[in-house]
Amino acid sequence: MNTLILPPPIAAYFAAEHNPEALARCFTAQAVMKDDGHTYTGVAAITAFLAKASAQYGATSVPLDIQQEDGFQRVRANVAGNFPRSPIVLSYRFGLERGLIASLEITA
Repeated sequence: MNTLILPPPIAAYFAAEHNPEALARCFTAQAVMKDDGHTYTGVAAITAFLAKASAQYGATSVPLDIQQEDGFQRVRANVAGNFPRSPIVLSYRFGLERGLIASLEITA
């Protein structure tokens, strides 16, 4: 079985899934995250949203594969938790800058 190798900031993001303090260290100060039709700008807004979602849904993500496209890293991950349609495969489109996540868009 092949081991999926993720860039360090992306690996840190998935490893910090339910830890808001660790998640905060994954993003640039002005990072932008889009998820479920909403946009969150800045570390405080992003981590507040992720902490709320973690508490509400208890989701776990398992990265399946990674592809580079147009300067972004797209990771498909199996996500399971307390939400409709669970489990589901979601797409995470990461923009990286200086070893941190500058942008993240999550789509079904």
